[in-house]
Amino acid sequence: MPGLAKEHLDRLWIAFKEQGDSTAREEIIGNYAHLVKITAGRVVSSMPNGLDREDLYSAGAFGLIKAVDQFDPGRDVKFETYAIALIRGAILEMLRGEDWVPRSIREKLKLLDRTLIELEGKLGRAPTETEIAESMGVTEDELSIIIQQASRTGVLSLDDVMASVDGEEHIHFIDLIVDENSNPEQETEGREVRRILCEGVDKLPERERLVVALYYYEGLTFREIGQVLGVSESRVYQLHTQAMTRVKAHIHAQGGIYAAF
Repeated sequence: MPGLAKEHLDRLWIAFKEQGDSTAREEIIGNYAHLVKITAGRVVSSMPNGLDREDLYSAGAFGLIKAVDQFDPGRDVKFETYAIALIRGAILEMLRGEDWVPRSIREKLKLLDRTLIELEGKLGRAPTETEIAESMGVTEDELSIIIQQASRTGVLSLDDVMASVDGEEHIHFIDLIVDENSNPEQETEGREVRRILCEGVDKLPERERLVVALYYYEGLTFREIGQVLGVSESRVYQLHTQAMTRVKAHIHAQGGIYAAF
């Protein structure tokens, strides 16, 4: 049940992390279970064929459990922020595994990414929705639908940026938020991956950095972020695409994630 007093939660974290109390662990998980449904609703507003909402909740629950097990209460990170990131990532990973996005939609999303980059380079400014739609050969209503689909699929996300520079093992951005529970060599590699990635994000223009924070850490949709920033949903998508392009360029400039090892 959500809403336990902070003092009680603090005692539960100590009991679990320092004493291995499994009962405390279960109580912590139960306290934050509501985050699963909230996050699932933000990630997917309409269910793909062949899946029901319980599938999302099950995947999200694994993300919550992982968050509780890996969270370090001593770090300057709110548990809710960390948990939402892992819940969202677990749900998206399940959806990717189900390959729930039709090829036609994936192609439109890739075309949208290319169009945004080409128009900004040509115009020297952020393109309008009318200019984007005309260049893609779609109506503005159709463009709005494509952007909504992009918000739900996470195409060209930080996960995809990480995968594109590592040809063998898919690294997930959400797994880099906290220290790894692994051997010393893996911890050293993890710190280096985190350093390069965070350096790339830190170099982003302020608005792009804010979009990354709201999308990946707070779990907001592009529409919700647009309401926060006072801009259109398509503009948020543009900022996100630009951010991912810059981060990817920074990683490649470093010689790829594993160049230093």
